[in-house]
Amino acid sequence: MKENYYNVIGVMSGTSLDGVDLAHIEFRITTSGKWEFEILETETIPYENSWIQQLKEAVHYTPLQLASLNENYTQLLAKIIVSFIEKHQLKNIDAVCSHGHTVQHQPQNQYTLQIGNLPQIATLTKQKVVCDFRVQDVLLGGQGAPLVPIGDRLLFSDYDYCINLGGFSNISLESQGNRIAFDISAVNTVLNYYANQLGLNYDNKGEISKSGQLNKTLFEQLNTLPYYQQSFPKSLGIEYVNETLLPILESYPIPTADKMHTFTQHIAYQTKKALPDLTKKILITGGGAYNTFLIDSLKLLLPESQIVIPNSKIIEFKEALIFALLGVLRLRNEINCLKSVTGASKDHSSGTIFGQKS
Repeated sequence: MKENYYNVIGVMSGTSLDGVDLAHIEFRITTSGKWEFEILETETIPYENSWIQQLKEAVHYTPLQLASLNENYTQLLAKIIVSFIEKHQLKNIDAVCSHGHTVQHQPQNQYTLQIGNLPQIATLTKQKVVCDFRVQDVLLGGQGAPLVPIGDRLLFSDYDYCINLGGFSNISLESQGNRIAFDISAVNTVLNYYANQLGLNYDNKGEISKSGQLNKTLFEQLNTLPYYQQSFPKSLGIEYVNETLLPILESYPIPTADKMHTFTQHIAYQTKKALPDLTKKILITGGGAYNTFLIDSLKLLLPESQIVIPNSKIIEFKEALIFALLGVLRLRNEINCLKSVTGASKDHSSGTIFGQKS
């Protein structure tokens, strides 16, 4: 590790439960202070069905069950990381920067839990590990999310808006000298739920959603939900999907394809509403970037915007990339959480470092 060069691994598991994303990243800081990056080896390790079931149910677990799950998941994550390092013969890793997996997120109660961030992960991987990025922000009165915007500012400043379409969608932008960001709506947490009901892991290119019909009453009900009237900072968790969205969707006795079609139109509509200016340059990443029906719906609503879909490594591994950056910033004791984004009482350098040499 040099002052202007870092060789790290970013590890991310999102609420859409696609699997564990791993990305080998090299960061460089130019003489002018600009951050540059190269995404090298990447891999997504899908979860076995038993793990998908546990992670879905964990929101309802007791403290004792969560403790056991955390231990087991930490061991799973460590094995995945070690396998990635060995497979790609990676050497001289400065740090593994790992998000873990969010199972409970209740910032209003100053509580958030990302499993897989126990100290033994450093011992099991034999690496320095930077992890648990959200807890400190929540304790400082913040939402603990989104955390990606610092990376948008440092790595993707060429874009006016950065939108990630994952389990939830979120947006990041500059406003009056501050970076602001917030979750827009649920995306793949809902669409995958209905795809699963049809025996599929996801809706390939949004073809099922496209085949459905818009239910105007459902569309209007979704758009009147109180969350959309709230000012930022604000964030969403799986609790919102289970307690608010799914009960509404399930109350309509319509075909699954119609629910998916209507919800996709809802995502596009709320995305448009979140944009202060409809003529700007937008970077779209996350699994939703491959949902052709969703992207086409956005383009129809935003004819004057420049929507950019980047290369597959950035689409699929942007969050792993940015959590790698968050880890590097933590190693440098530099700010990686912005109060303008999360609502915390101050900007701060968040994350826990395990395996640090004394």
